[in-house]
Amino acid sequence: MRYLPPTGSIVGAPPAPYAGGQVATGGQLGILGNRGVMNSPFNITSYTAKTIEDQQARSVADVVQNDPSVRNAWADGGYSNQFFIRGFPVGASEIAVNGLYGVVPYQLAGTAFVERVEVLKGPSAFLNGMAPLGGVGGMINLIPKRAPDDALTRLTVGYISNSQFGTHIDAARRFGDNKEWGVRFNGAYRDGDTPVKNQTSELGEAALAVDYRGERIRASMDINYQKVQAKDPTRPVYFNAGFPLPNPPSNTASLGQNWYFADGQDVYGLANVEADITDDTTAFASMGARRNDFLGVYSFLTITDALGNASGRQFVQPTYAESYTGQAGFRTRVETGPVRHEFTFSATGLSSDLGVIAPTTNFTTNIYNVAPVAQPNLSGFASTAPRTNLTELASYSFSDSMWMLNDRLQFILGGRQQQIKVTNFNATTGAISSLYDQSALTPFFGVVVKPLENVSLYANYIEGLGAGSVAPAGTSNAGNMLRPVQSEQIEAGVKVDFGSITTTLALFQITQPFAITQNGTYQLGGEQRNRGVEFNVFGEVVQGVRVLGGVTFMEGIQTKTLNGAMNGNAAVGVPDVQLNLGGEVDNPLVAGLTHSARVIYTSSQVANTANTQSIPDWTRVDVGSRYALPSPWTGKPITIRANIENVFNANYWSAVSANYGLARATPRTYLVSATFDF
Repeated sequence: MRYLPPTGSIVGAPPAPYAGGQVATGGQLGILGNRGVMNSPFNITSYTAKTIEDQQARSVADVVQNDPSVRNAWADGGYSNQFFIRGFPVGASEIAVNGLYGVVPYQLAGTAFVERVEVLKGPSAFLNGMAPLGGVGGMINLIPKRAPDDALTRLTVGYISNSQFGTHIDAARRFGDNKEWGVRFNGAYRDGDTPVKNQTSELGEAALAVDYRGERIRASMDINYQKVQAKDPTRPVYFNAGFPLPNPPSNTASLGQNWYFADGQDVYGLANVEADITDDTTAFASMGARRNDFLGVYSFLTITDALGNASGRQFVQPTYAESYTGQAGFRTRVETGPVRHEFTFSATGLSSDLGVIAPTTNFTTNIYNVAPVAQPNLSGFASTAPRTNLTELASYSFSDSMWMLNDRLQFILGGRQQQIKVTNFNATTGAISSLYDQSALTPFFGVVVKPLENVSLYANYIEGLGAGSVAPAGTSNAGNMLRPVQSEQIEAGVKVDFGSITTTLALFQITQPFAITQNGTYQLGGEQRNRGVEFNVFGEVVQGVRVLGGVTFMEGIQTKTLNGAMNGNAAVGVPDVQLNLGGEVDNPLVAGLTHSARVIYTSSQVANTANTQSIPDWTRVDVGSRYALPSPWTGKPITIRANIENVFNANYWSAVSANYGLARATPRTYLVSATFDF
């Protein structure tokens, strides 16, 4: 296995793929730069473009189906990505690009421009600054594609059931005496009917990437556009208390109306530069921006009894989200006797402007027999949203990585001072309704010990940080924001690289305070504690046989609740077991033919804090094959891929959460594509 140096550029080529090509040998760790897996005091997995292409992933949510620590909190195939990592929610707006928050598309991130999808387990406030919504279970970071040394011209055409057709163009060239300049363009489009009745889905992407790699300076720029449109989109289903949750309706059934829609578009970009001031000191800076405009017309269904009766609220929901983000700093290396220090200083800033309004009308229905609802006159509703929120985040961080004993021992110390300013505005008058300005320090400690070259023992203590939640209407402190919520993680693990297969065993505990309404006042009223054991494996077991996945055993409970009323109760939406195990086998009889399969299992989950409601466990099986052969015309590769997701068409509630209610299973879905290199 080829490892990266302890401090790596994030602008140049990403870490090399590991044996089997499905994951990389390392990934980005924010302020610490690129790190090899065995030199990282975290559990991180970086899924490669090969995995994205071979599994025909349409969005980031499809890619993370490989990870046993991640679950999608939103229905598969919807217009939005929401996640659980280590049992805690992580929003779509908290996906980073090259370590920067506030750049990725606001509702759903497509994969046309993506070279790597990196999943870091655990809080990351020290590494990257506070996530916009304060997600603490982990982070997802996207690495954009760059032009390779060899010219690339690739065309993919594809089909997704029931009648979605699409194409993807990927072209790249390098220029200059030493190929210093690179240009890469990705354009993708698909549209058509999905397996859900009356539903259509459209996704268009255009991404232009330019990079420069000089002797002392490296720079890159990405300018992207994405459009997402869904007719009668799949949405979460909410529920009241006091009854057993009913079984889900058919996974192909529509729970909406044929005139519902969700229409969003994003324009976003980022630029990165690194300059080697000396052989031991590198300065870096990056900046990005995004503008999202969204209009949705749909309903929020709330189940009211065990028979599936439900109340509905129809929403006309215009939204905009505009953000500006950046960071700057430097890394330097200093030798002090037997210890090599790598110091890093950085400053980050993020300004996020949000506007949303959602007028409603009410109706009643049943999830097993959704009756038609008359379309209201939409001419009186606003098509653009007023400003409702401004979030401003600023931070300063420092770290010292200390390497000793021929790099067999590594200590990392650091901290980040985070400033959080949140201003909320009245949607009608535009006046400030609440103002919140707080700061907090998030420390970090990590250690890596390598008793053998292929064995790493690691441990970390790291904190997460989120803005305090807003007291809801009807409470004595309505509109006020609570103090910043600081979460804590303790983690220890062992990684073993067997040469062509790597395993990681990690033990972790994350605690996060939560708020409740008590005696009419909204206040911090307890703590969620998730403890777990993760086992990950990736690589090539033997020649032609690859494995990817693992299992997570987790216990999420409520502690420190007011008067101990809920102490020991299970936390909402935290399964005891999450299993994701995939394998590939090259057919020994037909050169170029590969077969794949994947099993995803999630145990039962409680659905409310009193633990009186729950959803059962579920299992999903995916299969696929691909065939690579040389073109009879050009001699360059042609790859034909066929996949079936949820091959047995299992029907289940896939997730439950306080924010997004119940998520439905993806129906059986067929995907076929052909890729031509020219």
